[in-house]
Amino acid sequence: MQLRSDSFANGQPIPFRFAFGKPGDPVALSDNLSPHLAWKGAPPAARSYVLTCIDTDVPSRGDDVNQPDRTVPADLPRVEFVHWLIADIPVECVELGEGACSEGIVVRGKRAPSGPPGSVQGRNDYTGWFQGDKEMAGEYLGYDGPCPPWNDERVHHYHFRVHALDVATLYLADGFTLDELRKAMHGHVLAEAEIVGTYAIYAEAVVRA
Repeated sequence: MQLRSDSFANGQPIPFRFAFGKPGDPVALSDNLSPHLAWKGAPPAARSYVLTCIDTDVPSRGDDVNQPDRTVPADLPRVEFVHWLIADIPVECVELGEGACSEGIVVRGKRAPSGPPGSVQGRNDYTGWFQGDKEMAGEYLGYDGPCPPWNDERVHHYHFRVHALDVATLYLADGFTLDELRKAMHGHVLAEAEIVGTYAIYAEAVVRA
C-alpha cells in the first residue's frame, strides 16, 4: 500500500494550519485543519480501512512541560499521544480532502466529528491533556492536530497510518480508545502504509533518531 498527502511531504514539517497550536507568546491556537490524505494499493480482499495519527515524541514526564525558563530535554524518554482514530472507513473511500474531517478547534472537543459515511471516530488524547482545565475539559473525538510543548527540545513526529482490514466493521462505538482499536484490529490487518510529518513550536528544537 501507499499513503500520500498533498498537505505535507513524508518526513517534512507539517504546516501550521494543520496544527492545534502554533508559535505565539509562547503559543497560540491554530486552524486545526485535518490534512489531505490519499491511499492506494490495498489487497483485493480489503473490506474497510482504519486511519490513525499518533505522535511518538511526547514527554514521558511532565515536570518541565510548558514551564518558563526551562526546557524539556531532548533525551527524555517519550510516549505516544493519539491525535486521530477512524475505524470502519468504507473500502470505496481512498481519499480525505484537506479540512474534510476537522476545521477549527472545538472547545471541550468535537462530539460528532465529520468523516466518511459509516465510519466511527475514537477519542484523542487531548481528552486527558485538558482534564481539570475549566475552559477546555471535555471528550475530544476525531482529529485535533499537533501542539507539542512550546519548550520541548525535540521535534515531534506524527505518524499517519492507514490499515486495510479483511472485515467491513470492527463494531466499535464512538469514542473508542487506541487500546480498544488495536485489540479489535488484531488478526484483521491485510496491509498498511504510513507517512510521517514533523512539528515543533520551540524554535531550537532538534530532530532525534
